[in-house]
Amino acid sequence: MKKIVLIGGLLFLAACKEPARDCTDFKTGKFKFESEIDGVMKTTFFERNDSIEIETYEGKTDTASIRWVNDCEYVLRKLHPKSMAEEKAVNIKILSTEENTYLFEYGMVGNDNKQRGTAEKL
Repeated sequence: MKKIVLIGGLLFLAACKEPARDCTDFKTGKFKFESEIDGVMKTTFFERNDSIEIETYEGKTDTASIRWVNDCEYVLRKLHPKSMAEEKAVNIKILSTEENTYLFEYGMVGNDNKQRGTAEKL
């Protein structure tokens, strides 16, 4: 009986294990993010160092400043916004990491509407 309880307890602990979250490996580097927009797969490439992120999407390049809140969360703010919407900062939180990818949540700062995506380190 003790063996069954022990095995059941170990299985429970394994199922409740927190996802890997080694964010420091993803603070800098070159990345790719794919998302479906209106049924079409779109790809964004970005390169990040400790203070700047340069993003290329559909042939257009934008640069944003980065302010790290902690090892797994940062705020992006476009350096040269072209509209009021682009002036708003974006909060990004890495939720889990695995090999060369990370799952993240993002949305405008102060807005509860969040989206999720997966980025791949190139």
